[in-house]
Amino acid sequence: MPGIDKLPIEETLEDSPQTRSLLGVFEEDAAAISSYSHQLHHAMQRIYDAQNELSAATHLTSKLLKEYDSRRFPLGSDDEVMSSTLLQFSKVIDELSSCHAVLSTQLADAMMFPITQFKERDLKEILTLKEVFQISSSDHDVAINRYSRLSKRRENEKVKSEVMEDVYTARKKQHQTMMHYFTALNALQYKKKIALLEPLLGYMQAQISFFKLGSENLTQQWEDFLTNIGTSVQNVRREMESEIEIMQQTIQDLEEASDPLYLPDPDLNKIPVNRNLTRKSGYLNTRNKTGLVSSTWERQYFFTQGGNLMSQARGDVAGGLVMDIDNCSVMATDCEDRRYCFQITSFDGKKTVILQAESKKDCEEWISTINNISKRIYLSENPEEIAARVNQSALDAITPSPSFQQRHESLRPTAQSHLKTTRKSSSGSLVTGPSTPDSAALSTLSLDSLVAPDTPIQFDIISPVSEEYAGQGKAQGQTGRRTNPFGESGVNKSEDSEGSILHQLYIVRFLGSMEVRSHDSVDVIYETMRQILAARAIHNIFRMTESHLLVTCDCLKLIDPQTQVTRLRFPLQNVVLCTTHQENKRLFGFVLLVAGSGNDGRPISVCYVFESNNEGEKMCDSVGLAKQIAFHSEMDRRELEKQKEKDKAKESEQEELSKQKQIEKVGNGGAVGLQHSYVCKSQIHKFEFVFYNQMLAFQRLTVTKCVCG
Repeated sequence: MPGIDKLPIEETLEDSPQTRSLLGVFEEDAAAISSYSHQLHHAMQRIYDAQNELSAATHLTSKLLKEYDSRRFPLGSDDEVMSSTLLQFSKVIDELSSCHAVLSTQLADAMMFPITQFKERDLKEILTLKEVFQISSSDHDVAINRYSRLSKRRENEKVKSEVMEDVYTARKKQHQTMMHYFTALNALQYKKKIALLEPLLGYMQAQISFFKLGSENLTQQWEDFLTNIGTSVQNVRREMESEIEIMQQTIQDLEEASDPLYLPDPDLNKIPVNRNLTRKSGYLNTRNKTGLVSSTWERQYFFTQGGNLMSQARGDVAGGLVMDIDNCSVMATDCEDRRYCFQITSFDGKKTVILQAESKKDCEEWISTINNISKRIYLSENPEEIAARVNQSALDAITPSPSFQQRHESLRPTAQSHLKTTRKSSSGSLVTGPSTPDSAALSTLSLDSLVAPDTPIQFDIISPVSEEYAGQGKAQGQTGRRTNPFGESGVNKSEDSEGSILHQLYIVRFLGSMEVRSHDSVDVIYETMRQILAARAIHNIFRMTESHLLVTCDCLKLIDPQTQVTRLRFPLQNVVLCTTHQENKRLFGFVLLVAGSGNDGRPISVCYVFESNNEGEKMCDSVGLAKQIAFHSEMDRRELEKQKEKDKAKESEQEELSKQKQIEKVGNGGAVGLQHSYVCKSQIHKFEFVFYNQMLAFQRLTVTKCVCG
């Protein structure tokens, strides 16, 4: 005979909706068996009770046997051997229906007893176990709901101990009852064959005994057929007994292994957290908002399917999509009156789900699993192995390597000393400069020369809007400059990038920033990425702030996608280095030189690290293009200034020349006047001289006359 369908006893403790759905199929099959057995028992009872109606009752029995193939049995509808066997029995019973007269004694022992025992003992046992299971399941749900409503603020150890003890007792009772119920349903698949075949076999043996093998219808062929059927029944019985022994041993082993799992909050030292999972399922409480401040919690079965988070209510055939958890962010959250809560935010930040786990272990495993799925590790061939390697790498990243060269010698290209180099990173960013002793000795630098130990890491963006509002209460005479903790330079409101040639917008998620000691090599950015990712993995910080990165010819801007408010502004001339990670192109970072931010007034270097949707190289190319455009614009501006200076110089020369010409014109007119004045004065002097000479002559004449006279 074909294999027997069985309920998985190993999955009774998880009590998933799939198991409940399969249990419903078995219960439906048991109901069908019960209905069919009652009809068959009624037919055989008619054979036993009414000898006058024996022929009609035998005909009804034959009819029911023929209908077995057309009846709907969810677990046995494709049993062709059973169908053909019953069909053969129906034929034999039809041939013998006119020959049965007095079979009361034989039929009572060989026919009525097995079917009556199956009906009164086996089927009633199924019904009793079903009622006990339903009661234990309801008690378990009540205990779980009471445990979930434990107050976090007013925690009472006595009440908590009582509630946990109730959960332990209810869960253990449900588990044990469910395992025995599953065993009974599995055994029913064997018993239904026996209950159907054994009465028929007894009936036929009674007929053979009654007629002393003298009936013409009973030939040697039918005896061989009945012998084979009897052998099959015995084989099914032995297989059932062996399977029951195996299931009983399985129940015993599962009870011993599952005893620590009955407690809702197991000890993490005994049952450690598995952080390498890429698939997980179990019951969680989800919060549903019913108003502005009110909310309700609903317990549902959640499971991951690829990159999706699914939920399924008890009794549902299939689950429904909750949200896409690719590139999502997950973190533990603090709810008002619930423990072990965590929050999942979609990649675009538009959807948020708050869930409550049953224990701290379950909460941390859900967070780790969703974080692994968000990194798309599940798409690889060995996801759990890769997740373990990634988590182990994150833990190993806590202890720095003894030298910078040992960790990056496979990633660093061979440098040519004493030459002016122009190196282009894998992301397209340019790093130019002459080879100096400092750059030649880069391979022997320690990590402390790049990133100072115990350097604080900023994991979130502090929007400067709140600081601007906070400064509105100052007096009008106070014009102090606001200081940004990220090293953002001051931005005048009159400055605007609307006239910029380049406008490239990218979706990024901020991972963190920290101060670095050097900005001579892209290895500084690699080391910063390693330390930030390691710190996030250690402290379970998976939440990331999503922003829009706008690349223009004069600055880089982080813009809030909801309010379109500029969170941070980085002047392009201060961005001295940018690159993507060599292995993970989603990681993008740049070094910003902040002038006058150190304790001694010297400039400091701050490295910012972001995660993008596989657009890291494009962002580096955009920054490089913006640098080139800004450089050419600056050169054009300088040429324009030089041209303006030359034009001004020419204008000045022309003005000087015009002034000189005017001066010359004015000089020539003065000379003529002076000459005319000089002529006039000369004539006057000449007239005066003549007049003076005449006076002298007159005086002389007068004197002469006087003397002569």
